[in-house]
Amino acid sequence: MTEYRAPLEEIRFSLETAGGMRDWTSVPAFEEAGEDLIAAILEEAGKLASGIIAPTNRIGDEIGAKLTDNGVVTPDAFKPMHQAFVEGGWSTLSAKPELGGQGLPNALSIAVTEMVTSANMAYSLMPLLTAGAIEAIDAHGTEDQRHKYLPKMITGEWSGAMNLTEPSAGSDVGALRAKAVPQGDGTYKISGQKIFITWGDHDLSENVIHLVLARLPDAPAGTKGISMFLVPKFHVGDDGALGARNDVKCVSLEHKLGIHASPTCVMSFGEEDNCIGYIVGEENRGMANMFTMMNHARIGVGLEGVAIAERAYQHAASFAMERVQSAAIGSQSRESVTIINHPDVRRMLMTMRATAEAARAIIYRNVWALDRAHHMADEEARASAKGEADLLTPLSKAYSTDIGVEAASLAVQIHGGMGFVEETGVAQYYRDARIAPIYEGTNGIQALDLVGRKLNAEGGRHWQALLDEMRGFVANEGAAFAVQLQPAIDALDDAAHTLLKNGVEQVVDTAAAATPYLRLFSTVLGAYLLSLQAVEAEKRLKAGGGNPAFLQAKMTTAAFYREQILPSAVALLPSIKAGARHIIDMTEDAFLRQ
Repeated sequence: MTEYRAPLEEIRFSLETAGGMRDWTSVPAFEEAGEDLIAAILEEAGKLASGIIAPTNRIGDEIGAKLTDNGVVTPDAFKPMHQAFVEGGWSTLSAKPELGGQGLPNALSIAVTEMVTSANMAYSLMPLLTAGAIEAIDAHGTEDQRHKYLPKMITGEWSGAMNLTEPSAGSDVGALRAKAVPQGDGTYKISGQKIFITWGDHDLSENVIHLVLARLPDAPAGTKGISMFLVPKFHVGDDGALGARNDVKCVSLEHKLGIHASPTCVMSFGEEDNCIGYIVGEENRGMANMFTMMNHARIGVGLEGVAIAERAYQHAASFAMERVQSAAIGSQSRESVTIINHPDVRRMLMTMRATAEAARAIIYRNVWALDRAHHMADEEARASAKGEADLLTPLSKAYSTDIGVEAASLAVQIHGGMGFVEETGVAQYYRDARIAPIYEGTNGIQALDLVGRKLNAEGGRHWQALLDEMRGFVANEGAAFAVQLQPAIDALDDAAHTLLKNGVEQVVDTAAAATPYLRLFSTVLGAYLLSLQAVEAEKRLKAGGGNPAFLQAKMTTAAFYREQILPSAVALLPSIKAGARHIIDMTEDAFLRQ
């Protein structure tokens, strides 16, 4: 079993070139984020992920979470791991200082989160959901709610859970039936059932703070009649002490393809007609409030794709350097060699590495845009950063989780028959990765969001600004890359104008083109960001700074991405322009084999 090694050199380089690390201290909120502090945090996070969390990954997969009479229990190995995570203050990095956080950039926090997720994706979902709940309560909760619940959620002593889905309301959240009845004293009685609730119950935290979507009596139908409620597993006194158990419990666990150690709960609220909740934000504004949490979660889920791709790559590369099979192609010797000498194996490894590095760069840039949107002093700068962050979020979520599944599949392929056997451990990555394209709005929904909302936002100025930036790079520094990048940028521009021209009359054509358009956009952006990295790597090589082997590898990886991956994305342009005719023409009955 190959264990995970935190790729600190790659993560830091990506933070510097895509995550705005050189500019962190120029933002007033991040003046303390100097190089020495960053280096120390990344180094210690790498030790935590590689040495303490990673060894629990296989254990969690084999043992899984269990539902007992006392609630959900996790594997014994998770307790000291979680304790180390909490005691190290790892969940406090980017939280507000006034609530007990360290106030560091989210871009730094996301790098640490990546390492934790590579080490154990199932476990990482708990702090991910907690961070989203913190953001929602901080943005929409009362001062009392913020100060009563957030400090211990920020430290990791308490966790958070998002409760949207019901048996009859999946992606169509407006169909939910959970109820909230006001009691006249500021509290509400909550009743209903929620399904697919990640880390809805467990034994690692003292309390679980549920954010629940429910309807008030006489609320409007659909999403306009949904409110958000805070429902603690244990009631909390004014002094912050835990009180009696609330009427909320896990009634069953889903039996899943992967992430076995992450309890996916069916949660029952008000079984004994005594579940007490507290409204968060205004009545009937629950969906808007939840999207504060959803957007954070979508970027976090995208990071899962990068994290799984990285770990699968490391495992496959190690295996390829040990597995001996067949003579090298083109060699006069008949002696068998390690399979890393075979071109097709190298093609698969390079694909895994290049797509993971491209997706990482997209996410780091996305999170740095969010940091600027929240903390820049200039209002116009904040607005531009928010526009960029909104544009990149569906790319971060969908592209990264897609390549996570693809990389995990390639890892199995490199292992051959042994990859299909659980003993090697590589099959777990494939099983774990498959949920990420479904989580937090399926990737098809992300693509529809991109073409339906983000492409038109503010007259399209944000995607146009990004394309202008790419063209400027090609003109000023990327002339050597122009033969690959310029046609790709032109194709992306052509595709965007095609979809915008469709308008309302051809909305079905736009919907049919959404997924290939997102893939095209993501791949072109990935090629650009890796080319930026290649330019920086070459500068450092010439200046004699940095690790020459690493810098040369960055240049090679960027060239591989442009030559081997980018062309297939540019080839999506005809399908984007083709419309929906041959997608929707066939009758429903014809889909069923006679």
